[in-house]
Amino acid sequence: MTVKHYKILLTGGGTGGSVTPLLAVAEELKNNSVPGEYNFLWIGSKKGVESEMVKKAGIQFRHIHNGKFRRYFDLKNLIDPLFILLGFFEALWLMIKWKPDLIMNAGSFVSVPVIWAGWLLRKPIITHQMDIRPGLANKLMSPFSDVVTVTFEKSLADYGAKARLVGNPIRKELMVPVKKIKNTLGLKNNLPLVLIVGGGTGAEAINQVVEKSVNQLAKFCQIIHITGKGKGLKNLRHNNYKTFEFLNADQIAEALIMADLVISRCGIGFLSELAYLAKPSLLIPMPGTHQEENAAIFKKAHAAIVIEQADLKEQLLVMVTKSILEDKALREELSKNIRKIMKSDAKKEIVKIIGKILNHKPF
Repeated sequence: MTVKHYKILLTGGGTGGSVTPLLAVAEELKNNSVPGEYNFLWIGSKKGVESEMVKKAGIQFRHIHNGKFRRYFDLKNLIDPLFILLGFFEALWLMIKWKPDLIMNAGSFVSVPVIWAGWLLRKPIITHQMDIRPGLANKLMSPFSDVVTVTFEKSLADYGAKARLVGNPIRKELMVPVKKIKNTLGLKNNLPLVLIVGGGTGAEAINQVVEKSVNQLAKFCQIIHITGKGKGLKNLRHNNYKTFEFLNADQIAEALIMADLVISRCGIGFLSELAYLAKPSLLIPMPGTHQEENAAIFKKAHAAIVIEQADLKEQLLVMVTKSILEDKALREELSKNIRKIMKSDAKKEIVKIIGKILNHKPF
């Protein structure tokens, strides 16, 4: 039997949010969910975090020039269109040479010229919409896409006949049973664990409140605090408090799986992982962003406790954290509801769509 060979072009970056789901899909394809041999190429930005993540996954990486589409006045608006145009021709040339069978992105501005070039070459295109609110990049790419996979049912109306409800893919590190987790972070068994995550770039507002609250929090729980790169709180010392600027994939998976409560921002990639693991969560959305809409969905479904950043004070953080940890019924309710808020097996659903496209079947 002849083995079919496929070339899949993945594109995205700037932050890790648009990278993780695509890596999860690539991983599922490598597991031979759709029979064949797969070769991957990633097109991203030169300065984003995606280069390191992609190369670590064993995928070849190429960067192009990119710019940002802003809906507000900025002098960079005069220059960025030139970078976008240059990126378009770079992506076009890469695709002419590499000849991908399919292109997939998960939303980011570096992907826009890639998708436009792919459409010009008549390549099949899948765009993944993670957040509730359609981002400008996805609005610019969806008209040129064959399929738009979405995380939430509400997004089906945004993309019409092209939309497919799948959920959001998560990474393999989170699929390890609790009993097989290695205790590399020095976690204690006699205290509940609170994991505090500010986001990939660190959330200074959260970090500052945590700094003032540690002595009170550490009386009734142990804390793993991921501050973000360059945002470490070096002056904080407590036996029940551990701070890291960054954790690798295995370490963050360990902390997530073991956590009794997670306090975090509302990036949809991380929320997807909380939903998969059914973690009781305290969410603090970034003001004035799509995160507020993400948080609203979880709050309405009673799937998480939400505190607005404007209300975030030392006393409130301590009080709410303690009340959640002491209320087993509340934790069980949050856990049950957050598990139901998203479809599971998103990467398998996306891979099915990919298989149908590659084999020229209706989807």
